[in-house]
Amino acid sequence: MTTLTVREPRARFLDLIASEWLKLWSLRSTGWSLLLGTLAVVAFNLGTAWDHYRYWFQYDAEGRAGFVRNAMALGDAFTGNASMVLILCSAAMGAVAVVGEYGSGLVRTTFAAVPARGSLMAAKLLVVAGVQSGFGAVVAGLSFWSTQAVLAERGVGLPLTHPGALRIVVASALLAPVCALTGAALGALLRHGAVSVVGSVVLLLLLPSVLGDRRHLTAVLAHATPLHAWQRLVAVGPVEGPYPWTAGGAWLVYALWASGAAAVTVLAVRRRDQ
Repeated sequence: MTTLTVREPRARFLDLIASEWLKLWSLRSTGWSLLLGTLAVVAFNLGTAWDHYRYWFQYDAEGRAGFVRNAMALGDAFTGNASMVLILCSAAMGAVAVVGEYGSGLVRTTFAAVPARGSLMAAKLLVVAGVQSGFGAVVAGLSFWSTQAVLAERGVGLPLTHPGALRIVVASALLAPVCALTGAALGALLRHGAVSVVGSVVLLLLLPSVLGDRRHLTAVLAHATPLHAWQRLVAVGPVEGPYPWTAGGAWLVYALWASGAAAVTVLAVRRRDQ
C-alpha cells in the first residue's frame, strides 16, 4: 500500500505581505491613530504659521525683511514640536504592530502557520514602513502646503521649488518610517507594549535632547540620532556650531537606523522563543 504525503505549499512572500496588510488594517486603532496623528502634526505646524501671519505687522520693518531674506517661512513648514509628535506616533505604531501579537497570543498561531519567522517579520516591517511612509508623506505635504498658503496671505509664502523646501518635506516624511522601524525593533526585544513605547520615547526623544554639540563625543553621538539628523536636514541657511556636519551624513543616519532596526527585529524574532 502506497502512502501519499501531502505537503502544504509554502507561503509566498507576497502572500505574507497581503496577510500583514490585512492584519494591520483590521485594527480600528490603525486608522484612528493615523488620522489623529495627522491632525496633531499639521495643527502644530499650522499654528506656528498662523502666529506669524497674525502678528506680522507687529514686527518692525527689519524683522519682516529678515524673515523674507532668511527664508524663515521654511521653518514653519515643519516645526520641532511637530517632529516630536510625529516621532511618538510612528514609534508607538511600530512597537504595537509587533507587540500586539505577543500580548494577544496570536503570535503562536502565526508562527505555527508560517514557521519562517524571518520572512514573516520582514513582511510585517515592509507593511509598517510602507504605511508610515505614506503617513509621513501626507503630514509633510499637508504641513508644507497649509503653512505656506497662510504665509502667502502676507506675501512671504514659499513654493516647493524654493532651495531646501523639497529636502524639508522629504526629510520630514521619511522620519516616520525610520522611527516606526525603531519602535518595531524595541517591540521585538522588549515584547511589552507600554515598555516598548516608553523605550522609544527615551531612545528617540529624551536621549537626543540631552546630547549637546559643544563637545566632540556628545556631538558625534547626537549626530547619530534620527532627531538630530532631521534637524540637520531641515536647517535653513548655513549650519553653525563647533562640529558642523553635512546633509549627506544625516541621510546616512536615516538609512543606518532603518536598516539596523529591521535587522534587529528579524534576528530577535528568529532567535528567541515565542
